[in-house]
Amino acid sequence: MSVPVAHEEREKTSHILTAVVIGAGFSGIGAAIRLSERGIDDFVVLERGQEVGGTWRDNVYPGVACDVPSILYSYSFAPHNWSKIYADGAEILEYIQRVVRERDILRFVRFGHNVVALRYDEDEGVWTVTTDTGEFRARNVIASYGPLANASLPSIPGIEEFGGTILHSARWEDDHDLSDKTVAVIGTGSTAVQLIPHLVRRARKVVVYQRTAGWVLPRRDTATPAMARALFERLPVTQRLARSALFRVAELSALALVWNTALTSLVAAAGKRYLRSEVEDPWLRRQLTPDFRPGCKRMLLSDDYFAALQADNCELVTWPIARIGRSGIMTCEGIEHHADVIICATGYEVTKTAPPMEIIGRQGRSLNEEWARGAFAYKSINVAGYPNLYFTFGPNAGPGHTSALIYMEAQIEYAVELISIMEKRNLKSLEVSRTAQEKYNTWLQGRLAKSTWNSGGCRSWYLTDDGFNATMFPGFATTYRRILEEVDLHGYLATGDLATAISPSGNRQSPAPEAARRPASRS
Repeated sequence: MSVPVAHEEREKTSHILTAVVIGAGFSGIGAAIRLSERGIDDFVVLERGQEVGGTWRDNVYPGVACDVPSILYSYSFAPHNWSKIYADGAEILEYIQRVVRERDILRFVRFGHNVVALRYDEDEGVWTVTTDTGEFRARNVIASYGPLANASLPSIPGIEEFGGTILHSARWEDDHDLSDKTVAVIGTGSTAVQLIPHLVRRARKVVVYQRTAGWVLPRRDTATPAMARALFERLPVTQRLARSALFRVAELSALALVWNTALTSLVAAAGKRYLRSEVEDPWLRRQLTPDFRPGCKRMLLSDDYFAALQADNCELVTWPIARIGRSGIMTCEGIEHHADVIICATGYEVTKTAPPMEIIGRQGRSLNEEWARGAFAYKSINVAGYPNLYFTFGPNAGPGHTSALIYMEAQIEYAVELISIMEKRNLKSLEVSRTAQEKYNTWLQGRLAKSTWNSGGCRSWYLTDDGFNATMFPGFATTYRRILEEVDLHGYLATGDLATAISPSGNRQSPAPEAARRPASRS
């Protein structure tokens, strides 16, 4: 699903677009659909790859699958009759491609455009979006590059000296024959628990390097019952009801995973019971027992991870890695473990401290510098000093208990509503006020301080090195959607028809009191 890049480059700078959407993953495609439905068709979606799909296009490692029930992992406005309870990556990618075809979105997508910089012209009220192959100019930018866009190798001394093959799970190459290889896997998070069982079946030997044991619960993955699929096909309302019911069940799990409650202890007890039932060896069970409360880090779901670790050709190493040498990995007790292939299931450069491109706002301010100690935004979407710029999966938009797409849809609706207001009122700019932003983040960080992630000594990739949580939203998905349901223009500064006159001091004034209320998106 691609178009020639050269043809699209002729469009650069010749026209000021209504909007540029960055990224053609779930959020970028969703934003394109909602813009189009509002009658806004003067926009482009810039995608660095050659097909749509985002992380589901890039992640093709064996075992890749959704780790929330599939029925919650789709657009509410485009349901899909999933073949499995937890869909695999191929089916998710096919779903995204189907939606693109059915909604006629491909005509907006410009492939082969890797965005490297955004710069705002205050006089014109226009963003210049620079890619590595050209430029586009637009009144609005929706930054939908996603939190898992750039895979990151671990920072381990000597990694560049390794004489074998190094792979990252997000850049998988399936043409490697592992049957006679010793494979080292660094990481034991949600990707690793999907990948390791497949590696154990393919490689001569697998050595798993675990820094921290995670909480694992059974996945109980099965094919969607044929009767249920037939019912969903004939009576779509039944699928909506099933989705709504599962959403409410997932919401209840926030009481165990977002805050430390009695339910948290029940989840811990369930995790320990599952570990005891799957692992006979007391010493291995001890190595696989987490030392933190459930919810601190992402819960892991697997039916075969523990079995894979106990296979004859698998070894678990819990000593910290000291360095990587030419022929393998040396742990801190001084033992060098031979490896032919190192696979890094170590995650991504998550936007906690800087966006993945240069962003210059009003008066030459740099968002990269402002976020250097931790990202922040108003409702995860807008940042003071950067008018007409909207983030999806922005700071503190991460869920700890349910599908991220539920949060994403709320963000898209909010951003598109603001762009629609600008279009209808012929506004030059719309920018969140610093006061509104600070008030929101004071409330947010106050709630985070009481959450599982920020209390009790929890350390995870959700936090910056100095403990600032720029990643998660401390509450229910219902709460987050309610916050974004109303676009309250009291918190924004505007120039154009809606804005009041510029004051004698030259300061911008808030627009007239007004709020745009939208119906909440479906669960």
